[in-house]
Amino acid sequence: MPAKPGKAVALDVLDVAGNLQLTQGMIEAFERAHPETVSKVTYSKAPAPDLAGKIKAQQQAGRVQIDLVLTGTDGLAAGVEQDLWADMKPFRDRVGDPDYLQPAADMAELAQGKGTAIVYYPSGPLVEYDPDAVKSPPASPQALLAWAKKHPKRFQYADPANSGPGRTWLMGLPYLLGDKDPADPEKGWDKTWAYLKELDKYTAPYASGTTETMKNLAGGQVDMIMSTTGWYINPRALGTVPKKMAVGRFDRMTWVTDAQYAVVPKGVDADTMSAVLQLIKWILTPEQQAKAYDDGYFYPGPAVKDVPLSMAPAKSRKVIEEYGVPDFDRWIDEFPKKPSLPAQAQVKAFDLWNRNVAGG
Repeated sequence: MPAKPGKAVALDVLDVAGNLQLTQGMIEAFERAHPETVSKVTYSKAPAPDLAGKIKAQQQAGRVQIDLVLTGTDGLAAGVEQDLWADMKPFRDRVGDPDYLQPAADMAELAQGKGTAIVYYPSGPLVEYDPDAVKSPPASPQALLAWAKKHPKRFQYADPANSGPGRTWLMGLPYLLGDKDPADPEKGWDKTWAYLKELDKYTAPYASGTTETMKNLAGGQVDMIMSTTGWYINPRALGTVPKKMAVGRFDRMTWVTDAQYAVVPKGVDADTMSAVLQLIKWILTPEQQAKAYDDGYFYPGPAVKDVPLSMAPAKSRKVIEEYGVPDFDRWIDEFPKKPSLPAQAQVKAFDLWNRNVAGG
């Protein structure tokens, strides 16, 4: 592996997680600062469920055209399951040893050396609702079920395999319901699967992604959806969802933390890999991490320590001052945090949800 490319390389970056909202400014800054390493960056986007098939087809054809994938735990898990990602462990010294926040370090471990955590947030599960229609937000899963029974088809969440709020809800329920083993969706989630099957009778049709639920809430098709810190702030800041929408939490909640990752498909050449490693190291510096506050999409956003909001660009500070929720910081400190399921368990959870809940 060369210390740097023989000549500047063109990078093709695929985003399946909305991550470019957080990192495109970091990548563009690297491109400007290091023209000897990167000559050009091309960006594309795709839904997370399409990722594994897209990469696998390129690998089988012997023509890997995507050099870097920005993904959430869903795409990461699918790629780990099918052995699509390059092993990053031998190159750890190239990236350095990021001074991760502890929950972000726990999320980094989920990559099993097949990727690098680049942004982090405590996620949820949270409920977002129209205060004109929901006078008292549910403070427990049982209260949510009772509300849904009284207001059929007015509550919605998205397919967990393609939605941060959807999978955070799925993985947060075992803690809220006191299930036997929150880490084992196959043998430890009896209460969770029973609850979701019952809730299924009263929910609106499952959305294909989070954005669909936001549009339905904004348009009045539903009154309440599952959300997260970032998904509550960002669509309101962008005007996708009216500012008046409110947010609530469950009593005695456990945060299911989330992260997004940089992964490299197997088959990328050595020069390109050396450039990608330099880029990842750049992204994990505090100066670049401060840009992860963005417009609140992944609030807070930075994965490393000592990156306060005061370091963020002025636009980010203004958005979070206007659309943020002071209670979020208090709740983040107050309630315990658990990492998302490991890759294989997450794939199993999505499969069981498809068969036992959506398929029912």
